[in-house]
Amino acid sequence: MISAKSSGAAMAEPKEVLSVGSREVAISNPGKVFFPHTGHTKLDVVRYYLSVAGGALGGVGDRPMALKRFVHGAEGEAFFQKRAPAKRPDWITTAELRFPSGRTADEVVVSDEAQLAWVINLGCIDLNPHPVRVRDLDHPDELRVDLDPVPGVEWPQIRDVAMVAREVLADYGLAGWPKTSGSRGFHIYARIIPRWSFSDVRRAAVALAREVERRAPDLATAKWWKEERHGVFVDYNQNAKDRTVASAYSIRPVPDARVSAPLTWDEVPSCDPAEFTIDTVPPRFSAIGDPWAGMDEAAGSLEGLLELAARDEAAGLPDAPWPPHYEKQSGEPARVQPSKRRAGASPGARGPAAAAVPPAPGKTSGPTGRRRSSMPLIEIARAATRDEAMEGLERWKARHPAVWPRLEPADVLVDAMRGRSSVWYRIRLNLRHVPEAERPPQEPLEVDYDPWAGFRP
Repeated sequence: MISAKSSGAAMAEPKEVLSVGSREVAISNPGKVFFPHTGHTKLDVVRYYLSVAGGALGGVGDRPMALKRFVHGAEGEAFFQKRAPAKRPDWITTAELRFPSGRTADEVVVSDEAQLAWVINLGCIDLNPHPVRVRDLDHPDELRVDLDPVPGVEWPQIRDVAMVAREVLADYGLAGWPKTSGSRGFHIYARIIPRWSFSDVRRAAVALAREVERRAPDLATAKWWKEERHGVFVDYNQNAKDRTVASAYSIRPVPDARVSAPLTWDEVPSCDPAEFTIDTVPPRFSAIGDPWAGMDEAAGSLEGLLELAARDEAAGLPDAPWPPHYEKQSGEPARVQPSKRRAGASPGARGPAAAAVPPAPGKTSGPTGRRRSSMPLIEIARAATRDEAMEGLERWKARHPAVWPRLEPADVLVDAMRGRSSVWYRIRLNLRHVPEAERPPQEPLEVDYDPWAGFRP
C-alpha cells in the first residue's frame, strides 16, 4: 500500500513521504521537473516505478546496480555512482562487486518497492543492474543482445534485425525476450543457467553477433569500430564484466520520457517505441501484465553458442575487440581502430608493427602528431557535455559550409565515453564521401576537454 504525507521547512519545498509497504520513503524536491518537454516531476517518476514495480523488480531484483544519477533532471548531465551512498537507511542492502581494475565497491541491491522508490529519489531515471544476482556474483544469468543502429538507420531495419537475432538464439537453444531500449535501439535478453563466467558469456555473444551478421549481412554488423559499421551493430561488449544496460521498465532520459518496454514477439514486427512512455506503460501493465513474467522459467544453456564460437575460432576468426579500459585479452587482435593501423599490419598482429598503443589515462592525445588515417577521420571535439560538443561541431560546420552537405549521417561519429564517474563526449567526422582534394585537414579541437585531468591511478 502506498500513501503520502508532507513534511519540511517553510522556505523549502516540503518532502513527500510515501508509505511503501512497511517503510516510509522521503522524496526530496518532489515537484522538481525532471522532463521539461512533458512536465513530469520527480514524484511522477517515483509513482511511475511504483505502478509497474512488479515488472521493474523482475528486471533489477537481487542484482547489484550502478547508480546513474540525473540530479538536474533528464536534460542535465548524469554521473555514475558505483558505491552505495554512505548515508542510507539500514534497510538498503548492498553487495560487494570486484571490477576489472581490481577495485571493489559495495553497490546497491534493490529487492522491494521501498528500495526501488529510495533509489529513484537519488535521481536515477533509468535503472542499470548487472547481469548477476547476489547469490552468485561470478556467473551471469543473462545474455544481453543490444542492437545499436548506425545514424541514419530507420526503425523497421532495427526490428528486422531483432527478428534475425531471435532466430539465431532459438537455433542455439535460447529463448529471446524483446524490449524497446527507450532510446534509438532495441534489446533482447536471454535467461541462462548461471554456470558460465563473464568471459564465456561475452564469447557466446560475439558468436551470436557474427551469426546475425552472416544471416543478414546487409542489415547488421558485428564490427566494433564505428568507421567499419553499417546498419545495426550487435553490441556483444555489453556482456563484458562491469557493463550495464537499462533494465526492463526503465524510463530513459529522452524528451518524451520513453520507457524500455518489454514486448511479446508478436508485437515486435509492428511496434513503435514512441508508444511506450511514462504515461502509457502503467495502464498497459495493468491490462496485460508483464510480457517477461515467464523469463526465469526459461533459463537455457550457452553450450550451443560456445560451440559456434569454437568453430569460428577454428576457422581463423580472432576474438573481437574489448572496450578500451579492459586489460588486453589473450587472443584479442590489436586494439586500435583500422584507420590508425600502420600500413602492412594485420588485424591480429602483435608487437610494435601492429598498431599504435591507445593513450593511457592522463595522456589524452590531441589531434596533432597523429598518424595519417587510411580512413579519413578527423576529430572535432572532446567535451564534458554533449551540448558543448555539438556547439563545437556547429562552429566547425560554419567554417566548412561546402563540406558538411557531403557527409552522410553515419559519417558523424558522436561517442558518449565513460570517464571516472561521468560521461564525456567525442565527435569525429569520416570524410570518405568528400573528394580528397576538398577534405579539410585535422585542426585544433573545437573543444579540448581532458577527462583524466588530475587523475592518479
